[in-house]
Amino acid sequence: MQAVADVGVLKMRPERQKAVKGCLRYTRIRFGIFLSGLSVFAQLYLFQPMLTLLCKQFNITPAHSSLAVSACTVGMATGLFLFAFKADRFPRKKLMVSSMIISTVLTIISATVSNFELLIAINFVKGMVLSGVSAVALAYLSEEVDAGSLGTSISLYLAGNTMGGMMGRVGATLMSGWWGWQWATVGIGVGSLLLGLVFARVFPESRHFAPAKVQTRRKLEHMGQFLRDPLIVRLYFVAALIMGAFVSVYNYLGFRLEAAPFSLPHYLIAFIFLMYTTGVAGSLVTGKWSDRHPADKILRVFMLLLVPGLLFLLTKSVGLIIIGLGIFTFAFFGAHTMASRMVSQQAKHGKSTATSLYWLFYYLGSSLVGSSTGIALQKWNWEVFIGVLFLLVLGSLLLVKPKK
Repeated sequence: MQAVADVGVLKMRPERQKAVKGCLRYTRIRFGIFLSGLSVFAQLYLFQPMLTLLCKQFNITPAHSSLAVSACTVGMATGLFLFAFKADRFPRKKLMVSSMIISTVLTIISATVSNFELLIAINFVKGMVLSGVSAVALAYLSEEVDAGSLGTSISLYLAGNTMGGMMGRVGATLMSGWWGWQWATVGIGVGSLLLGLVFARVFPESRHFAPAKVQTRRKLEHMGQFLRDPLIVRLYFVAALIMGAFVSVYNYLGFRLEAAPFSLPHYLIAFIFLMYTTGVAGSLVTGKWSDRHPADKILRVFMLLLVPGLLFLLTKSVGLIIIGLGIFTFAFFGAHTMASRMVSQQAKHGKSTATSLYWLFYYLGSSLVGSSTGIALQKWNWEVFIGVLFLLVLGSLLLVKPKK
């Protein structure tokens, strides 16, 4: 009888084990999580490279047009806050698949609207829907992937986010320049739909998670603790300020490059978004430095690097602007990676709640700052706009105090 029992245990053991490098389940998880990042971030910032076309289509100002982007990120922030209480009530894969498929339908529908306010409303709802993926992706990985393989899986997910943001922007710029913003929107929507269908087929169901009711009171207690922690609160505002500055640059640089004295065609402007590759380098450098240097020192170094990046953007040389954008993007992703890690390290309990609040501030900064800085560009000029971004960076630097 004991032998039979041992055989039964052996048969069950693979089901209990987490996915490790080399096994088919791990390969499917890695591939699927990469696809999810591509889909979410291709759609989230879809309209960023098409703001100049939206201005012409709807006869609106650049600051007004940026609401097409901000509405989506506000929706993402709102959804992440709500899912902090509700995400654990749904199966992980079902929530992610539903979010990916429904969001693509909303993206395709948005190509048919003739009213800008309706476009904003659709983008807000789409952002909320997309948050269903971001809310549980890292939790799924930590539950289903072996600790020794987890770092690689998380890196691949973040790479998918970056690649999705970059490819979506480049693709949208090229397609909108050739066929109009509506067909570009349909193209990104259909492409994301295909990614969602492949994801649904290859991504494994959870083995180590069962839906359960979330203790709302405990979540609120954790949130209250983090919002009373001076270091964590400062890091939240750092995330909001630098993300706001980063999105502002990518929102409005296209307007500057389309106008005199540059007058660049759309297919050249599209390639400014390839600077996202320097952001991947920034994240990787942060990972290497964090093992050898104090976290607050690394964060300040990256934030100081934002300054020369902004200064290069003041020039009238396309080459120097590209160099400045590369430096700025590298520094932003390095600072963001370090700040998010510091939040996770500072939170001794309820790490998921601490990081959820971090993303909430991050996306609120993207939306509120990313749109409001456009007013400076609209009322004054590019130099004043860069000056405002410099003040945001200076403010974030003052929030990072060196350890005594």
